[in-house]
Amino acid sequence: MPMLQNKKRLLPFVSFFIILVISITAYFLFQDPSSKEDYIQPEVTITMPVDPRYDTSGLDDSEENRMIKYGYELFTHTPRYIGPENGDRQMVYSGNNLACNNCHLKAGTKAYSGMLIGVINRFPQYRGREDKMGTIEERINGCMERSMNGRVLPVNGKEMQAFVSYLKWLNRFAPEDGKVEGTGYTEIEIPERPVDLEKGKKLFAANCVVCHGEDGQGQRLKGTPGYLYPPLWGDDSYNIGAGMARVITAAQFIKTNMPFGVTYENPLLSDEECYDLAGYINQHSRPQKPHSEDDFPDLRKKPVSTPYPPYADNFSVHQHQVGPFQPIMEYYEKKYGIKKNK
Repeated sequence: MPMLQNKKRLLPFVSFFIILVISITAYFLFQDPSSKEDYIQPEVTITMPVDPRYDTSGLDDSEENRMIKYGYELFTHTPRYIGPENGDRQMVYSGNNLACNNCHLKAGTKAYSGMLIGVINRFPQYRGREDKMGTIEERINGCMERSMNGRVLPVNGKEMQAFVSYLKWLNRFAPEDGKVEGTGYTEIEIPERPVDLEKGKKLFAANCVVCHGEDGQGQRLKGTPGYLYPPLWGDDSYNIGAGMARVITAAQFIKTNMPFGVTYENPLLSDEECYDLAGYINQHSRPQKPHSEDDFPDLRKKPVSTPYPPYADNFSVHQHQVGPFQPIMEYYEKKYGIKKNK
């Protein structure tokens, strides 16, 4: 009788052990083996802002805060909600699987990475690409069509409202004019020569492949269509209409942000190295932007390193892509009285 009671007491533990073994076995039997190589578990530090003032996790569940938190989610995990693999064809607005956070680092709070603190107060804003005063919603949709290689969001839709709510929340400590240290990108001294593509290739191998891969296609996140480190060229990258497709802009971004972990206080690469690296990256193929010929109604406003025509000059497309850029800048200053620095 005592032995029977002991068996009864042991039964729950034996059952638990059997279930545990079955669960572990099933996990390894049915796990997609390719996922171990194709995906990397995301790290929280990739998307979470360091400054606790810009951490949305502490917000309560009010209607206003829910919209802010949704904006943060859209910003940091864009493809999950509006990307081509989100599962709802009607919600596909982004044409690639990049996240806004892949360019505007630390959820838009990192200095000199297109930081978005204060941006709301700088709109409406004149932009040469459209040759008019534009709203923040139009600016967001510009990113959707270019960096995200997609289509415009409905201006009055929930997603646009969430983006704007998040940007307004980031703006709450900014001065009235929206001018905050770290806005935009840092300046670099542009070499007075064409991009050295061979040097750029070597710099890429030495500094970039560990994150972006030898093929430049980045590293995917586990269980989501997004990227831990984004592709720098190819079908799932930004199109030629994006600001990052311009050598000077890309070099400025690289200077204070790359390799990953670099800051403007402690850059790793020289201006010349950033220049060659940006040129090498942007000489690879990427999506075209529909109707790119309609950009910059006043062609004199077009940045000198814009990689696609038409131009208000007779310099070749190749020179606009890889330089040297000083002769182009000198031309605009002499002929049009316009002094260009990008």
